[in-house]
Amino acid sequence: MKWTKFTVKTTSDAVDLISCMLDEMGIEGIEIEDNIPLSEADTRGMFIDILPELPPDDGTARVSFYIEEPGKIEQILRQAEEGLDDLRQFVDVGEGTIVLSETEDKDWINNWKQYFKPFTVDDILIKPTWEEVPAEHKDKLLIQIDPGTAFGTGMHETTQLCIRQLGKYVNSQSKVLDVGTGSGILGITALKLGARQVFGTDLDENAIHAVKENMEANRIPAESFQVVQGNIIDDEAIGRLAGSECYDVAVANILAPVIIMLQAEIGQYLRHGGIFITSGIINTKEEEVRNAMEANPELEVLETCTQGDWVSITARRR
Repeated sequence: MKWTKFTVKTTSDAVDLISCMLDEMGIEGIEIEDNIPLSEADTRGMFIDILPELPPDDGTARVSFYIEEPGKIEQILRQAEEGLDDLRQFVDVGEGTIVLSETEDKDWINNWKQYFKPFTVDDILIKPTWEEVPAEHKDKLLIQIDPGTAFGTGMHETTQLCIRQLGKYVNSQSKVLDVGTGSGILGITALKLGARQVFGTDLDENAIHAVKENMEANRIPAESFQVVQGNIIDDEAIGRLAGSECYDVAVANILAPVIIMLQAEIGQYLRHGGIFITSGIINTKEEEVRNAMEANPELEVLETCTQGDWVSITARRR
């Protein structure tokens, strides 16, 4: 089935009022395109270190929505045009035109699955739950991951860097702190490598569900991996749940600015001699992160690893 896409050409000042108008029409979801730079609040919790380069903000915007029923196209178009005319007395709607186009009916939530195939990180096989174990990899340590709407298939360079470092430092006595756990892939990897317990945190509520599903797929007992939603850097309640100076390994595959904040706090969670594994660091941010860690009297930088444009820095609590 084809969907009809309605795109309103307008101004960024009019976006909120147009959104309210469409909501009153019964439109349940919209897309907004503009060139307004993202604020710090917008990027908090996003898994990107380099924001897209936008052209200068010229004040224009596009608001799009989709209609499935062909019989409603004329009615919706008329309502939207009338609504835009009414809004003109309150705000500059700019061009205020509506362009119609067609788009294919796709399963957007699951369409990405065709690109997620089994792959290896050294002696570890990572595969989605819907794929079979390749015969040539049947003897490798198996980790099954279905990220759902949480971050983390294991394919990204930063995740693979962390997995390799976990392989170096995790043993049967390790208690692991996984900050920004996402799909839970790093915590699950640690448990598969022999860790006795993992405590994970994430800002995204979707991560809580993803971790539980992936624990089941890997037959990991519920008591082995506790995951909570929240920010361990500034949420005292999360800090109390995590516990004080009790982790042998902490791993954080997040953004460089967040790692810089976290390294100042990680000492209260790691035991003396505990290992702090970080990635999510684009190479242009490496020096900034390293300088912060080297200036921290509680941390000793042990090694820096790279893959592609990405960097992992591992330190030890003194």
